[in-house]
Order: sequence, then C-alpha cells, then structure tokens
Amino acid sequence: MSDTLPPVRPGTADAARPCAPSPPAPAHPLAGLALGFIGVLFFGATLPFTRIALEGFSPAFITCGRAAIAALVAGATLYLLSRPFPRKHTLSLLAAGILLVYGFPGFSSVAMQTVPASHGGVVLGVLPLMTACFAALFGGERPGLAFWTWSAAGAALVIVFSLSGADIEPGIGDVWLGCAALSAACGYVISGKLSRTRPGWEVISWALVVTAPLSLAGTLWTWETGIRAPDAYAVVALAYLGLGSMFAGFIFWNWGMAIGGIARVGQVQLLQSFVTLGLSALMLGETITAVTLGFAVAVGFVVWCGRKAKVG
Repeated sequence: MSDTLPPVRPGTADAARPCAPSPPAPAHPLAGLALGFIGVLFFGATLPFTRIALEGFSPAFITCGRAAIAALVAGATLYLLSRPFPRKHTLSLLAAGILLVYGFPGFSSVAMQTVPASHGGVVLGVLPLMTACFAALFGGERPGLAFWTWSAAGAALVIVFSLSGADIEPGIGDVWLGCAALSAACGYVISGKLSRTRPGWEVISWALVVTAPLSLAGTLWTWETGIRAPDAYAVVALAYLGLGSMFAGFIFWNWGMAIGGIARVGQVQLLQSFVTLGLSALMLGETITAVTLGFAVAVGFVVWCGRKAKVG
C-alpha cells in the first residue's frame, strides 16, 4: 500500500498544506485504552470542579466561559502551527462543538445545582453504553454479541450502584444528567470519526474555533449576571474546566478512540464514575465506602474483559 498522500485540489483550504495524518498507532495493543484512560482522568474531575465553580458563577456563564477559554487556547495553537481549516468537515465539527462544547457542559452544570458530584458521576456511568450505541448507528462500527454483553453488564453495575446508594432520590437532576450523557455520547462518536483523518488535538481545536463566536457572545451576554463574586477556588475551577476538561482531556480521548476504536475505548469511561467519586471525596469531602470500592473493582474487571470482545 502506498504511503503517499492523495492529490490536493488547488483552491481548497487544505491545498495550502496537506493535513498531517493521525498519530500512528503505538505497537502495544492497550495503547488506545491507555490514552482513553488519560482522557477519563481529565473528564472525571469535571463534575467536582463544576460544583466548585458554581460557588462563583452561574451555569450559563460556566458553559460559555469554559468554552471561550478553551477556544482562545485552541485558536492560538492552530495559528502557531499553521493548520489549514478542513472545510469539508465543517458541519461535523460544528455538530461536535454544539454537543461537546455546549450540550454536555450546559446540562451537567444545571444538574450540579441539585445533585452531588459523586451521584452525578455514577449516573454518567451509562455513557459508554450510549457511546457504543451511537458508534453502531453512525460510527461505522459493528460490536459483536460479547461486546454488547460486557457493555450492558458494566452499565448495569453502575446503575445498581447508583440505586443502592440511597443518598439522593431520583429527580430532575438525573434528567439533566441523562441529557448530558446523550450529548456527550453523540459528540464522542462524531469527534472519534474525525480523529481517524487528523490528529485528535486538531479535531477538538477546530470544534472549539467554529463555535467560538457563540462562546464569546454568550460569555459577554452573561457577564453581568453570571459572575457572583467568585473566590480563587471558583476561578481555578473555571480555568480547569476550560483548559483541562474542554481541551486537554479531548486530545487524549480522541487519539485513543482513533487508534483503539470508538466503542471499545468508550468502555474505559465506565471507570470515570469512580475517578469522579475519588476526586469528590478529596475535593468536596463526599464519603467513599467499601461498597463503592467493590463496585469499582467489578467495573474494572468488566472493562478488562470487554477489551478483547470483537468489534467489526
């Protein structure tokens, strides 16, 4: 098979400079899962930091502000590296941006007003199963029966854990979390597909840039009503949501999905619930019990078994 790049038509945005291929897949078979897990570590801190940021900012300002922060960094990076804009992927980038830049952050910020971060982290444990469903529907992947079995088992464990906690009654916060999960799962598949054609950092960067006008406008619109005398902790939390959750985490997550498969790497996110639980205990003083640790081990076992299941 030839390693040469296909010819580029003159006059297109990509003609100025051929798009660099996605980073080559490392030789180790667990590389995609490892990269995905690094992304999960970034994502796992999202809900605790959102709870802290809500002490000084409104949900609307957090949603727009974190996106604006990430867009400025992403735009500067693309400019310094002279990356050409991929016009043919404009609609896909816009869709990914709406879902990941506004959908998940907006719904989860509203949810964090009524539910603890630890509870929210567990409810979002259904994300991997949703991601696998969307990957099968329009991601071009065909998971086998064994994969679906392990995926459903992992989701069931997380749901059972959520219902057995008895720390909070199901309510409107869970509805918002469900909307956040749907937005994230669909956005993951779109960005994962795009990451097969270009580096993962470039995908999230362009998604942030194409939605930047909305982010900046929303930040200015909510400036007067969305800032509530934040302390240093709230400011740091907002900065993390923009630079960590919204930008750095997606670099590793998209790269992992590109080389390991969207559905398979998506199962690593079963562990995100327990990353969130651990950070909630450290940052917010929420309690972690032996039952929680037991479920964490069980979910880890499911992810380990599911990694070998067939995905076409």
